[in-house]
Amino acid sequence: MPWKKASKELIIQLEKLMRHYNCDRRQMFGSPTFFANGRMFTGVHEDTIILRLSAADQKEISTVQQDVTPFTPMGRVMKDYVAIPVVVASQETVLKHWLDRSFEYTKSLPPKIAKHPAGKKAKI
Repeated sequence: MPWKKASKELIIQLEKLMRHYNCDRRQMFGSPTFFANGRMFTGVHEDTIILRLSAADQKEISTVQQDVTPFTPMGRVMKDYVAIPVVVASQETVLKHWLDRSFEYTKSLPPKIAKHPAGKKAKI
């Protein structure tokens, strides 16, 4: 099943908020995503903003915001990620709070080491 095109409004909103974070911007899922420590912490997918959160934060946000769901692209749940719908993302203070939590959690993880392309060995 093809993905819906990402919401331009969500892209603009998220990119505006990303000015406050020391992060890298990349394209994934056909939309902008943002990385800290080489790991994705947020991005836009279709009509949601996705966030990487600790298990405790996932439980808390799901309790406080009933519209938040696990992020499930192509039918597979992505561990550590939730999908924030427009109704929640439109509350800028709420979104900023969870972006902060996502950023801090992602920065606490060990840096991601780039993998070598298939069939190529690392030079020693």
